[in-house]
Amino acid sequence: MTTTKRWTSRLFVIALPALLIVAPARAIVTAGTPTALHSDTDGDAEADRQAVSREIERFRSSSVSISQAMSIAEARHAGATTADVSFDGAARVPVYRVKTLHNDRIWRHTINATTGELVGGEAALPLTELDHDDRDNLAALGAIRHRLADAVRVAERAASGKAISGGLVRERGRLNFSIVVVSGDDLKEVTLEPPGAKTK
Repeated sequence: MTTTKRWTSRLFVIALPALLIVAPARAIVTAGTPTALHSDTDGDAEADRQAVSREIERFRSSSVSISQAMSIAEARHAGATTADVSFDGAARVPVYRVKTLHNDRIWRHTINATTGELVGGEAALPLTELDHDDRDNLAALGAIRHRLADAVRVAERAASGKAISGGLVRERGRLNFSIVVVSGDDLKEVTLEPPGAKTK
């Protein structure tokens, strides 16, 4: 008999009028803007809402998806895996900012969200220059079978939308992927615990 491992997920919904039920994932609904899309408006709720709306509008008009941006960045170094990705609609030209892990270095890439071209060069930072928690998270990322791209696909299905950002988070000692999805006019933050992720 075979056992199928499933992602454990929690869904955080922003400005959703009704409770979202996602099967087979467990859903927990809370209020607040996902950290990845907080603006620098010092807590002005209306300004925050407008900034997020502008970001979503620019995201929707982009022809490159987050999955494509990750693939473009990972292709720069054979065997690289994405640790963090986010859409930046505040830039003159909308871009994805992608961080990949390869050969004990974090590589930073900026991908044009319209053309898919690499903007500028790429920058590398040795893992030894990161703090202890970040190094632990990245070591755990290298040890699990699932990748951020897998988490993006699961989150997009669960939240019925398109991912705008994603990365690693550690909650209660467990490494998780946190994905922010644009669904309709709402932002949904989906936290996924990969099968086999170990506690710290």
